[in-house]
Amino acid sequence: MQQTTNTILMIRPINFRRNEQTAVNNFYQKEADNVLPETENVKAQKEFDAYVEKLRSIGVQVVVISDTEEFDTPDSIFPNNWISFHENGTVGIYPMFAENRRNERREDVLEELEKQGFVIENIVDYTSAEDEGVFLEGTGSLLLDRVNSIAYCALSARADEALFIEFCEDFEYTPVVFSANQTVNGKREAIYHTNVMMCLAETFAVICLDTIDDKKERKNVVKHLQQSGKEVISITEEQVSNFAGNMLQVKGTDDQRFLIMSQAAHDCLTPAQIKTITKHCEIVSSSLDTIESCGGGSARCMMAEVFLPKN
Repeated sequence: MQQTTNTILMIRPINFRRNEQTAVNNFYQKEADNVLPETENVKAQKEFDAYVEKLRSIGVQVVVISDTEEFDTPDSIFPNNWISFHENGTVGIYPMFAENRRNERREDVLEELEKQGFVIENIVDYTSAEDEGVFLEGTGSLLLDRVNSIAYCALSARADEALFIEFCEDFEYTPVVFSANQTVNGKREAIYHTNVMMCLAETFAVICLDTIDDKKERKNVVKHLQQSGKEVISITEEQVSNFAGNMLQVKGTDDQRFLIMSQAAHDCLTPAQIKTITKHCEIVSSSLDTIESCGGGSARCMMAEVFLPKN
């Protein structure tokens, strides 16, 4: 099993804007002051294209598929929430909290990957859970330590515990469940996705332990990370709000490892944190300001890792 891949699927937006349906529990989305959605979309496309170019320049294989006009899908730029790809040829399809995000799931995305020589053996589809109002938003909700078969999940309106356990049984992962919170208007509210406060790489993990209010849960998470040989790099809640938890390690040219993050995430890291990360791998960052403020997601959310075997 491998923890990192060289192949990334990304969806180029055509209707990007602040999604009012996700803003109810994604507190990282900002209201755009008198900015037209068309303007937001053009800015997001520029950020997207520059980001893809940067990934390709370090040797990452990026499969770019354009969003379609068929539905109103303002968040299509974040495909990792509806699909996951696994080394044994299995694809996971996930139930989404926001109704307008369910239209992001597209058969032709799988067809395109097959055209490019990727092998899909099996599809595990959890979307019927939407009928019960139960959600688990892909690798936004699930952080997979693929090598050690451990899955981490911060419970929220978008990450149901029973469904997470079912995923772990189906894909043979050991579940590590906890709650992660942020302060919103003086109240502790669930962080909408695990991958906002935590990033798992091969030999390290970046995590905001301060978001895990329950001491036992916090200890349990740290224990699993350390037992699986990962150096734990702590970030603050303030850094989380600058998307410093929303990073992904990828393979580039000659299997070199890179940690991908936004410019905002990079700018908020301390010299000590950067030094610790760069002991393990190089950092690559790209400006995603519009995508972050309107979409409430960042670099990690935009990349669906492709681990499928090839013909």
